[in-house]
Amino acid sequence: MGNDASTDASRAGPGWGAIEAARRRGVTRVPFVIDGLPVGSVASTHLPALHGLAAGLHVAADRVVLSLDADQRDHALADINDALRAQGLIRAWRNETYSVVDPASLRLLACIERASSRFWGTLTFGAHCNGWLAGADGRPASLWIAQRAFDKATDPGAHDNLVGGGVPLGQTAFETLLREGWEEAGLPAEVMRRATPGRAIDLLRDIPEGLQHERIQVYDLQLQPHEHPVNQDGEVHAFKLLPVADALALAAGDTMTADAALVTLDFALRHGLLAPAFEAALAARSAALWQAP
Repeated sequence: MGNDASTDASRAGPGWGAIEAARRRGVTRVPFVIDGLPVGSVASTHLPALHGLAAGLHVAADRVVLSLDADQRDHALADINDALRAQGLIRAWRNETYSVVDPASLRLLACIERASSRFWGTLTFGAHCNGWLAGADGRPASLWIAQRAFDKATDPGAHDNLVGGGVPLGQTAFETLLREGWEEAGLPAEVMRRATPGRAIDLLRDIPEGLQHERIQVYDLQLQPHEHPVNQDGEVHAFKLLPVADALALAAGDTMTADAALVTLDFALRHGLLAPAFEAALAARSAALWQAP
């Protein structure tokens, strides 16, 4: 894109900062390899902490290789992660199991504690849902926006989508959506099943816990005026029903999580809710982030 007025406008428009954040990299990392496949990456500064943690873990200046049979990997990684946790390198322990997959084929290679996925830079999966109400013309007029609880381990107090959560081992994104729909918003499965898929969004960015390499499946759920979200698990401080313009203003600011801002922006683009100049520039800039449903 050139330096024209529409490009300049798009940089100040909704979601541009979140798009930049989704590809923000600055930490030197080396590949993490299992079964000959690069499944993640480790910060170079953390390599010394890995020496001697397991017989099958080989640490070099240019890569970290786990050379164990499939039936030995999970136990070895659990012991390694316990040691890294004791060193303070893995925080916000969740007691939840995530898959370690080959990003190219999505073949399952091992399982790890959720909190360790950022340390290893492995591909994780999420499910987020935009909750919207229609106006008199049938088009989206307002969005339900959550504010995360202030004691959340990540992004406390930040604004979020109606529903959002990580996909654990053994669940699909839609199954996660149904579970999170009740836990976070008190919406029963028969309501959540009305959700329709949008695009998948890929994030690859440095965060304090390590590297967030995440694929988020976006869903949209049209709610009726009498259907109000009510948190059940203590992870949401409050919900607000905001006009679309106000929700997009949050996505353009710095009080919404980067992934929620991108999910909100995806909704706005798919429903034609942005000014044409913003829409053309943002769609072109963000094409690498999004995959068709």
